[in-house]
Amino acid sequence: MSSVAVIDYGMGNLHSIEKGLQHAAPEVDVQIVSDVTAIQQADRIVFPGVGAIRDCMLALDSAGLSAVIKDVAKTKPFLGICLGMQALLTESEENDNTACLDIFKGQVEHFSKDMRDDKGERLKIPHMGWNQVRQKQHSLWEGIPQNSRFYFVHSYYVKPNNEKDSIATTDYPKEFTSALAKDNIFAVQFHPEKSQTVGLQLLKNFLSWDGQS
Repeated sequence: MSSVAVIDYGMGNLHSIEKGLQHAAPEVDVQIVSDVTAIQQADRIVFPGVGAIRDCMLALDSAGLSAVIKDVAKTKPFLGICLGMQALLTESEENDNTACLDIFKGQVEHFSKDMRDDKGERLKIPHMGWNQVRQKQHSLWEGIPQNSRFYFVHSYYVKPNNEKDSIATTDYPKEFTSALAKDNIFAVQFHPEKSQTVGLQLLKNFLSWDGQS
């Protein structure tokens, strides 16, 4: 039986993503784990998260998980979600610049405090709710219509140095990267487990993905 490890470092609603994965592919063994060996032995890895990036990095370092995440991200199909995506970048503006895992070269930046829509109305931060995702070619988008709407909750967004790493974009109000991909890694700013049919399709695609684009 194929197995997927959902990394538990004390931040995020892990049972929500666990249920989403189980619903997407009941035949897959989904495990919430913090043990290094269990993570290394799993066939696929999911790295979720919500909250502040400094707390995230401190939790990862104190649990000895930063090194294992960097290691498994080199070889196994790997899915980062929300804060779990932002942590893959080089550095975040949050908490007076926080060093991250540096798996993707780039920065995490805060949305401008004076963003306005086309009617001049001030946009709220965090960016929260449903928004369209413009896809670029990747096998994990299979069965998901272009410009499908996914559920977001975030105040920061990623800016990869390499434009090729950006595999989807979203507008709020300017365009930002809402998904990253490189080799066997795929990461999304939105929450697939909260995005109904299209989110479950993405999880299903990941659970059958061989790590090739």
